[in-house]
Amino acid sequence: MSLAVALEIGTSRTVVSVGETGEHGRVKVIGVGTCPTIGVRKGQISDLKQVSLGIETALKQAEKMADTEIWQVIQIISGNHIQANTNSGTTAIRSHDRIVIREDIDDVKEIARAIPLEVDRQILHTIDQTFMLDDQSGVVDPLGMRCNVLSTSVLAIHGMKNRIENAVTAAKSMQLNVNDVVFAGVVSALSTLTPEQKKNGVVLLNLGGGTTSYVAYCNDVMCAAGCIAVGGDHVTNDIALAFNIPGNNAEDIKRSFGSAMLTADSTTPRIKIGADLGREERTINPRALQTVINARMDEIFRVILSKLNQAGILQHVGAGVVLTGGGAYLKGVVDLAQHVFRAPCTIGLPTHVDGLEKADNSAALTATAGALMYANMGNSRRGIFDKLITLFTKGS
Repeated sequence: MSLAVALEIGTSRTVVSVGETGEHGRVKVIGVGTCPTIGVRKGQISDLKQVSLGIETALKQAEKMADTEIWQVIQIISGNHIQANTNSGTTAIRSHDRIVIREDIDDVKEIARAIPLEVDRQILHTIDQTFMLDDQSGVVDPLGMRCNVLSTSVLAIHGMKNRIENAVTAAKSMQLNVNDVVFAGVVSALSTLTPEQKKNGVVLLNLGGGTTSYVAYCNDVMCAAGCIAVGGDHVTNDIALAFNIPGNNAEDIKRSFGSAMLTADSTTPRIKIGADLGREERTINPRALQTVINARMDEIFRVILSKLNQAGILQHVGAGVVLTGGGAYLKGVVDLAQHVFRAPCTIGLPTHVDGLEKADNSAALTATAGALMYANMGNSRRGIFDKLITLFTKGS
């Protein structure tokens, strides 16, 4: 039986997901393993040994659940070293009748994909955009049409080669073959967004622990992508510093009482904090807690808002904003996103795969779910290794 496996080494959590191709070519998730991550900061590996131990734990859980021996994976990465640039290509139509043929299309795509990068950077994805026939833009398929000059562009998503290779090294330390490396934002969009959302224009934000990845679609074309090194762990750290409490207590308080919106008033009960490190039990003001959380989440959204405004994208986002990742479940975060982006906002779930309908916090699994879809589609987009992932079930 042909299976696919996705590995995501997040700042907060390491996830391994196993999927098999079901009816009508849909992927069904048959195994998921998770483990808190130690040794990653802002999406970058800082302690290879600790990261490897986390992979091993998640791997064993996924193998047991799926009854499968895992030896190959497709790996998901993020981090603020991920960047995206648009590159264009132009070619003159050679035939006397000026009809575009397949060779013209192949030629202009090849020119557009000749992307100049620094030697220390590695392309993860080159995503085709629309064509231009002379001065007619927005052409989806120019085959058989007439023009003098054919142009196109691609969105190239790339990252630091050493940081990508460090992530691959972590997987290989567990005797795993890495068949491809993909960007978290791209695969989250794959498992979450609908064709209608892409056509109408949409922004997807993957709210992770140490990073926030984003992709944007305009007129059914991915037009922007990137990642900033700020995420949910920064909110937790802000709470710990503001109220002088340990990080694990700060995370619990954030989950239980936190909100990205300022909703508490004088009638809201104060939050009790248990005794620790010689300190007596005390309470904190819920409004103060919300103020700390709101400040950081507002900053995250406004940094991305600025990037999208600079690219002239927001005016084309009719379908609003979709939030994925573990941070999507923070109370009030949807309302805050709607306020900042001035657009409708929803939580995105991995609806294009089966097997996760009853999973808790499935928005945190959109990246691994999308990576399984990416592998199942044959990885037609250009990646580092450009191979399909195939595994063999135990006993097959």
